[in-house]
Amino acid sequence: MKILAVQLNPTIGDFEKNTHKVLAALERARQKGAEVVLFSELILCGYPPEDLLLYPSFLVRMEEKLEEVRKASKGLFVVLGLARKNPEGKEKSLFNSAAVLADGKLLGYTDKILLPTYGVFDERRYFEPGASQNVFTYKGKRIGITICEDIWQHGSAVGSTQYRKDPIQELQGQKIDLLLNLSSSPYYFQKMDFRIKEVFLPCVKTLGCPLVWCNQAGANDQLVFDGYSLYMDASGHVLKMAKGFVEEDLLIDLQEKYPHEALFFDDYADLYQALVIGVRDYFHKQGFQRALVGLSGGIDSALVACIAAQALGKENILSVAMPTRFSSSASYEDAHLLAKHLGIELQKIPIDSLFQNFLDLLEPHFAGKPFDCTEENIQSRIRGMILMALSNKFGHIVLSTGNKSELAMGYATLYGDMCGGLGVLNDVTKRQVYALARYINRDKEIIPESIIAKVPSAELRPNQKDTDLLPEYAIVDAVVEDYIENQLSADEICRKHQWELPLVNDLIHRIHLAEYKRRQAPPGICVTKKAFTKGRQLPIVQKWK
Repeated sequence: MKILAVQLNPTIGDFEKNTHKVLAALERARQKGAEVVLFSELILCGYPPEDLLLYPSFLVRMEEKLEEVRKASKGLFVVLGLARKNPEGKEKSLFNSAAVLADGKLLGYTDKILLPTYGVFDERRYFEPGASQNVFTYKGKRIGITICEDIWQHGSAVGSTQYRKDPIQELQGQKIDLLLNLSSSPYYFQKMDFRIKEVFLPCVKTLGCPLVWCNQAGANDQLVFDGYSLYMDASGHVLKMAKGFVEEDLLIDLQEKYPHEALFFDDYADLYQALVIGVRDYFHKQGFQRALVGLSGGIDSALVACIAAQALGKENILSVAMPTRFSSSASYEDAHLLAKHLGIELQKIPIDSLFQNFLDLLEPHFAGKPFDCTEENIQSRIRGMILMALSNKFGHIVLSTGNKSELAMGYATLYGDMCGGLGVLNDVTKRQVYALARYINRDKEIIPESIIAKVPSAELRPNQKDTDLLPEYAIVDAVVEDYIENQLSADEICRKHQWELPLVNDLIHRIHLAEYKRRQAPPGICVTKKAFTKGRQLPIVQKWK
């Protein structure tokens, strides 16, 4: 039996384009001699559709497109993801389902049993859990069909959630010959290795049969999907794997003996690719073309410029340097050299005269108070206004350049450096920023070494350094990762790192104080298990640390 796992990049709600991709894949399957065609979860509408599922017309369109695919399934066994109405109408009105088609007929459905409501997921808001596992027989093989989360419970890989059911255990007694899984599993840093060891391997060991896993690729909104669809044999060896982050057909012959795939995931290559795809799809799927970056000469804006140029093409990037009296000449020289290396346009708009106008205007109202963060933030907000003015005039989308460490600490200016249409590094810590810069420079210098080597500074007052207000970023990042992503307490973090409690408590206090700022940040690309801009729900007003 030959199986084609079709790894596609759908656009949410674009039924015409998504269905066209599905139908084209069926033709390719015939040409390649495939008998079974597997698509990803909710492929017809794209994942995650969120509250679009509440519109009756959205469901009608999905039903119409399923009918088109059914008619085109002659000679094939097709499994594809969609949302469908719950015929019983009890509690939730929808199922997250896999439609099973064969030779132009609808054989039935398998409904997703485990509906995640943690992290970036909120599926129980829309869907009723499936009641049981259906097994389909095709050409003498008993085929089990699961949807994404349904295989995560078995290996205890779902973190804080423990479901009442284990769909893999339910399939164990049904003696299936093959397990198919439709997924829209979002990327996060170092996730693929975890999937293989903690999710897929326990499943095939229990069932004693091979697994074909088809995952969505590309980005929708703030989520990036890394693809890497694969074929794993009953012994737990990965025999074939699709590329990451791109559309690809994975053709599998169950009768062929494949060598074991040599698995190696370059964590920072994947992280960089996720950010590039995140920017590219965010722009292209909305019909945007050009991006605008405030280029300060620092490492964060340098990294964003590199990502944007890779995602959109150098000709579509405008960078702007906006120096004041506190900006060093070296910073502009670094920005100029980076723009030259990338081949992007750089405009210089000095803002010191505007800054002075604000100082003069406000002097009588500040009544002789000393220079502090107020004056620093004025500079940042002037820059934000200029970027937004250029955006309005020329149609460029502003890319915010702040990183996760800064957002965590509130070390960012509302309506200043936080303005923009997309926060490229919102979920990337400062240490990861440096690691990505070194990855970009792996073959030749693109980001000038002087940018990487310089001490981080906002350059908003004389001789300013980030460490004037913050501990070293190694400490900040560790607290952010342990407190936000791992939910460790202050005491646990102290014991883990041998740090003093007042230091950790202060950083956690800053994280909570900055919650109101982050609510007003632009949407950001999610690349960790716990991002600030999606999937994390905390009250702004609270007294917990």
